[in-house]
Amino acid sequence: MKDGFVRVAAATPKVKVADPEWNRRQMEDIIESCRKEGVKLLVFPELGLTAYTCGDLFLQFPLLRKAREELKNLAEAAKDSGMLIFAGLPWEHEGKLYNVAAALWGGKLLGLVPKTNIPNYSEFYELRHFQPGNEKSVMTQWEGEEVPMGANLIFSSREIPGFRVGAEICEDVWVPNPPSIRHALAGATIIVNCSASDETTGKDEYRRSLICGQSARLVAGYVYANAGEGESTQDLVFGGQNIIAENGTCLRESRRFANETIMADLDLERLDAERRRLNTFWPKGEEDYLTIEFGEQKGAEEDASPSDGRILRFIDPSPFVPGDAGHRSRRCEEIFTIQAMGLKKRLEHTGCGHVVVGLSGGLDSTLALLVCVRAFDMLEIPRDQIHCITMPCFGTTDRTYQNACTMARQVGAQLKEIPIREAVSLHFKDIGHDPEKRDVTYENSQARERTQILMDAANDIGALVIGTGDMSELALGWATYNGDHMSMYGVNASVPKTLVRHLVRYYADTCKEETLAAVLEDVLDTPVSPELLPPKEGEIAQKTEDLVGPYELHDFFLYYVLRFGYMPSKIYRMALQAFDGEYQKETILKWLKVFYRRFFSQQFKRSCLPDGPKVGSAAVSPRGDLRMPSDAVSRIWLEDLEKIEK
Repeated sequence: MKDGFVRVAAATPKVKVADPEWNRRQMEDIIESCRKEGVKLLVFPELGLTAYTCGDLFLQFPLLRKAREELKNLAEAAKDSGMLIFAGLPWEHEGKLYNVAAALWGGKLLGLVPKTNIPNYSEFYELRHFQPGNEKSVMTQWEGEEVPMGANLIFSSREIPGFRVGAEICEDVWVPNPPSIRHALAGATIIVNCSASDETTGKDEYRRSLICGQSARLVAGYVYANAGEGESTQDLVFGGQNIIAENGTCLRESRRFANETIMADLDLERLDAERRRLNTFWPKGEEDYLTIEFGEQKGAEEDASPSDGRILRFIDPSPFVPGDAGHRSRRCEEIFTIQAMGLKKRLEHTGCGHVVVGLSGGLDSTLALLVCVRAFDMLEIPRDQIHCITMPCFGTTDRTYQNACTMARQVGAQLKEIPIREAVSLHFKDIGHDPEKRDVTYENSQARERTQILMDAANDIGALVIGTGDMSELALGWATYNGDHMSMYGVNASVPKTLVRHLVRYYADTCKEETLAAVLEDVLDTPVSPELLPPKEGEIAQKTEDLVGPYELHDFFLYYVLRFGYMPSKIYRMALQAFDGEYQKETILKWLKVFYRRFFSQQFKRSCLPDGPKVGSAAVSPRGDLRMPSDAVSRIWLEDLEKIEK
């Protein structure tokens, strides 16, 4: 395993009813193809060695004995595959018949997991043949040895940290209290399900939501293998809908009626991080459970994927932004509402009917203004009580100035222009700073002058100063301390830059005022810049992404740092795949180092953030998501990245 990824597969072979030898050969072919792909866990359907639809033939000695014989042959054939394999068959124990999933590894039968919930309604009549399985394990005979049989078995790899598997069979997951709940609380990170669920109209949608929902509830991977073509169609049809899910997300799903093998890389470190974070996920050391270890003891960095190193799952380059247009629009509407509701409550609580917004003509202040408009409309406060102040100085371009003015007029807000060039120049004189020295003092003096004006103007009219800075800037410390870093309520504080852009785009696409839509389009086309250095030939001279790096990279880094605490080298590996063809590996590594350096060194700015609403799954507020010491060092994170270059 490398970086916590383990490759799993769910396979539906074409079966012949009551022909275990033929079925075993189909399984062997699939095992060999999965071995070549680096699969470490392979799941076959329920009763796959005999077929599910054998009916009363399950009571025949020849079928039962042949199924055991072919299980032995299957184990021997898969001996060197390096896979944990689950295969279904009928199993007789002490005069009763059980529907079991056999766990195979290294030519051995590790254990048998019986089906505990036996359906006997509608088209199902399994109680005619099978006994409900036991939870606590008992010993059953196999090739002159005893092996454990029981639902409460955990199969734990010695080679791959966190690779702990629990099994259930078909109906088990459909009941109110599935065995998989116990498995997860007992430490299983992956649940497998050997299933034979027939097709009826609309059942596939429910089945998908059931499996994905169970993986979310359990914070686990879920590998579901379903019976398909080859089963008897005397009364039923089986579609072979295989599903691999992880913590609520469907990683792969097979086509129905196609008997496919699907593969995906589960991220065990991600699951571990989620469980570690959720203190309401409380594992129980179940005394009734038996842990069966398999595999040789090896290093934790063994790679469980093919030599090309590619991760077999989609890695979204924009994890904060939904890829589907419809979903993205719904998300934008929801975020606008959360931002506006937060501001609405603050205005109601303080009794303020006025707000002050520093409007630069850039993305962040544009979004803040639009949020103010929505909050004022909710409260039925006239929009002209939104006070926009534009404060041109050394770096202001005509483009951003005109956009700011047009926006304020179009939304019905008041607009006041307060040039700060003279005040900043006087300040330079007061502190003895040479204005030709275009350093951090030159830049930050402008930001602090603007904040002073906003605060004093707000005091003058009894208003709140609305902060405009976004989460990406806060993560990088790209804000002037006690300058744009400060406000009375920060509506954008948990919105990453990549999402800010889509929120403004959404507003432009849905607003009815053509002039406002046009200016919003131009804001979207304007390079991101603090505009603190004089323009060059009328154009913006200072582009933020040239200085700190592309925000789409930083937002990608930020997501995995905040949500899962991954190793930097793992984030780098994922970024290589997510941005393949867009950024060179040297570029990604360069900006990842910049991210870590700035993220650690600038925590002091995040430790004293103004109030603001959380809108997504990650934020940097010291009152919730990120309680990080301001004097922590980044050495061990950067050392991990240094190893990449070596």
